[in-house]
Amino acid sequence: MAENEIVLLKEQLNKLDEKKFDLEAWKNHTLIFLERIFGVNSTKVQMIKDLRYDYSSWNLRDVSGAGKSKDPVRMQAAEILEAVIFELEQLGLPNEARTNEKLLTLLEDELTGKQLKEIEKLLNSKSPNKAEKVQEILDKLKKEDLSLIISRLLTS
Repeated sequence: MAENEIVLLKEQLNKLDEKKFDLEAWKNHTLIFLERIFGVNSTKVQMIKDLRYDYSSWNLRDVSGAGKSKDPVRMQAAEILEAVIFELEQLGLPNEARTNEKLLTLLEDELTGKQLKEIEKLLNSKSPNKAEKVQEILDKLKKEDLSLIISRLLTS
C-alpha cells in the first residue's frame, strides 16, 4: 500500500511543530514527496505551493492579537497533510487503484465470470494466502490463455 509515503508525510507533519521552522524549506521537501506520489499537476501540490505568509498590515494586526494562538500557515499546512495522509490510508496510492482496475478489465476478457468473481473476492479478502489461491485459479487456465493474458498486460 502506501506505508512509506505515509511515513514521509507524517515526518513533514511533525516538522511543522519545530521551533526553527522555515516555510520555504518545508514546502520544498513536501513538494518533492507530493509530486512523486500524486504528480506535478495535483491540487495537493498546488495547495502546498500556495502556502505563504501574508505580511499586510491588517493580517499582521490580526495575527498579533490574542485571538490566534497558532500560526495560521502552519495550521493550514497541517490540515492539508492530514487530509492527504487520510486519503492514502483509506484509498492507497492513486496509481495502484488505476492499475488494479486496468488489470481486472483485461482479465474480464479472458476469464469466465466465475473465475473473475473468485479472484475479486480473494483480492478483497484479508486471507494471508490469497496469492496462492489466485495462483490455483490461474493454474487451471490453458497455457494459451495465460500467454494471451500476459501479453495483453504487458502491452496495455
